[in-house]
Amino acid sequence: MIRILGAASPKVARAAQRKLLTDMSTLRLHSTCDVAVVGAGIVGLATARELILRHPALSFVLVEKEKELSLHQSGHNSGVIHSGIYYTPGSLKARLCVRGATLAYDYCDKKGLPYKRCGKLIVAVEQEEIPRLKALYERGLKNNVRDLSIVDAKGIREREPYCRGIMALDSPYTGIVDWRMVALQYGKDFEEAGGKVVTDYEVNDISMVKESPAGGTEGMKYPIAVKDKKGNEVRCRYVLTCGGLYSDRLSQISGCSREPRIVPFRGDYLVLKPEKHYLVRGNIYPVPDPRFPFLGVHFTPRMDGSVWLGPNAVLAFKREGYKVYDFNLRDFADAMSYRGLQKLVLRNVIYGVGEMYRGIFIGAQVKLLQKYIPEISRSDVLRGPAGVRAQALDRAGNLVDDFVFDGGVGDVGSRVLHVRNAPSPAATSSLAIAEMIADEVEKRFTL
Repeated sequence: MIRILGAASPKVARAAQRKLLTDMSTLRLHSTCDVAVVGAGIVGLATARELILRHPALSFVLVEKEKELSLHQSGHNSGVIHSGIYYTPGSLKARLCVRGATLAYDYCDKKGLPYKRCGKLIVAVEQEEIPRLKALYERGLKNNVRDLSIVDAKGIREREPYCRGIMALDSPYTGIVDWRMVALQYGKDFEEAGGKVVTDYEVNDISMVKESPAGGTEGMKYPIAVKDKKGNEVRCRYVLTCGGLYSDRLSQISGCSREPRIVPFRGDYLVLKPEKHYLVRGNIYPVPDPRFPFLGVHFTPRMDGSVWLGPNAVLAFKREGYKVYDFNLRDFADAMSYRGLQKLVLRNVIYGVGEMYRGIFIGAQVKLLQKYIPEISRSDVLRGPAGVRAQALDRAGNLVDDFVFDGGVGDVGSRVLHVRNAPSPAATSSLAIAEMIADEVEKRFTL
């Protein structure tokens, strides 16, 4: 459903990243384009790539506020290629995830990007979880998830010798990849097709211009100005924003409502010590509990050989705050004053306190992990990295699970498209999401 409101190595990836960073003086000399894309996370990069491949005769500029690409959600996720089990049959999320996974594997094969199809077990450890597990299996079948099966305790041990459970859903098509490496390759494709990537460009205004540029001979061919905080300006015919953690604020500056609001939730991971990596072969996930808004702790092997455990889910006091004590007054006040968050917190007080407690006391997190792998002890784990999720939340306190598109108001509205929400698993679905967004762009704009 869409809601519309009005063989590559890390070294090669870094080389591609350096090649993408366009000098700002070049931008000032070429400050007009047909389409400006704001935001170089994985969704913005995939969509810019899709658009320029469809419309090679048009000029595109992709601007990013950081000095490097894909640093935030795209560079701080679990690295899983999801297969599409969890989502409502027939829903847009389900269809995009299943298609996205297939496109992702094909893309990595074509570009020589490494991945591992290590599989996933969704493990029931209590009898009361069995009906929910079987319901997930039925969902997966309806979503056309590949090679899905239910296994018993013996089947669990055959796949994960150290994992204990009474029944599990086996998804061998699930895999892992370095999503930031994939995102950088999208950016490389975009540049090789003729697009310009500009970093260190934090957009603070999107508006109609009243006159053509000084010395310009093309009149009002480029009527939209995308300005940054340093006074730089890109003039264009159309704007697409894929702002992730700042999607609501980018929408607001072109006159849109800020709802649904983005509320940042931080997920803190633990990591297994290297000598204990043998305990985990593939992804091990819990059976989701519908009473709670997030999935729960899981075991995730990584492409670098490490194993992440977790995460928890707690309110972040800064939109890009990856540490416990990271704090931004505006972000904090923004979240705490929002009625939607207040309602969500009131409905989930016990769950939220538990998540905070487990974030502080590692032993409490380990106790949950031991339900699946009893051999894990407190001495086997260390504090690991964290990620921040851009959770769209409506005023009623509901997590927004749909894709949300929005335009500006007045004359701007006919030339701006905001991707307000691209819910998880956006990385897995990125190429399929890019197709959908490009379709929406073509429907709204006369390219």
